[in-house]
Amino acid sequence: MSKDTAVLVYGATGHTGRFVVAELRRRGFVPVVSGRDAARLEALAARWGDVVVRPAVVDDPAALDRALAGTAAVVNCAGPFAVTAGPVVEAALRAGIPYLDVAAEIEANAAMFTQYARAAREAGTPVVPAMAFFGGLGDLLVTAALGGRTSADVAHVAYGLSSWHPTAGTRAAGAVSHERRGGRRVRFADGALRYHDEEPALQEWHFPEPLGRREVIAEFTMADVVTVPSHLAVPEVRTYMAVEAARDLAGADTPAPEAADALGRSDQTFVVDVVVGAQGGERRATARGRDIYAVTAPLVAEALERVLTGRTRTTGVASAGALFDAADFLGALAPHVSVEIPH
Repeated sequence: MSKDTAVLVYGATGHTGRFVVAELRRRGFVPVVSGRDAARLEALAARWGDVVVRPAVVDDPAALDRALAGTAAVVNCAGPFAVTAGPVVEAALRAGIPYLDVAAEIEANAAMFTQYARAAREAGTPVVPAMAFFGGLGDLLVTAALGGRTSADVAHVAYGLSSWHPTAGTRAAGAVSHERRGGRRVRFADGALRYHDEEPALQEWHFPEPLGRREVIAEFTMADVVTVPSHLAVPEVRTYMAVEAARDLAGADTPAPEAADALGRSDQTFVVDVVVGAQGGERRATARGRDIYAVTAPLVAEALERVLTGRTRTTGVASAGALFDAADFLGALAPHVSVEIPH
């Protein structure tokens, strides 16, 4: 892989997409920016000067094929992924190049594993869904906590977010997921996704200091319920969200994130605390950082570099924990993420 490798970023003008483009440029890639809004893409190119613009809409396969021509991989940052993931991954498979996305939508990620596993395996092409803060980071932490084991009784993933100012894309994806579920809630129990109408419950989670004891919403289900059991024998995956962040997300008047530093990151901080129950004991792994949207950029860019340089453990559709050496990958995220893993 040369450092002038061209990589398509679909949805490049979105909040997360812009962070991804900036990270790829920092690593020496040549971003090819794409999406449905040609004017916004041109404005992005004018600001950075060294990106290639190739507009395409997801319902035009020929346009997607033209956008992908000559690129080494595609990173899909355009939600709702229920709409974009299928067409973009199909274009990637036609081109014979790796596909990565940053989807947090549970059903869209589940569909990626069920609908494209055979085609990706036969093509020998890596397809990496949920390579982001939700889904990817939790999967890496659970995998690292297990220390080489491939099964556990239960995996808990608790999100201690100081706040959550959702982007327009987050709100749109949430609305699509809500509609697909008919307003029902979802959990992963007894080895399967299960939909239910029970009210959310509150409980306390003991995060590592300095966060400490916090109230969380239990079964605030995120994409980890798809990524973790895709490669680990864990019959129950439970995810939790800090009450403050959940209230922010639910608030119709909560503003979008605002830049608070030169990199464009907000002042939001996070702790992702994983506790895995296995063989009668518990193992823990914790990650700390800033801005859940911004941190997705080094996550997906690190995955991209490893895919393009062959530092992978399998091919076809695979989550981060299945595809990479989890502990080594997490270590490579410094200084963006600080990680504690049991030895």
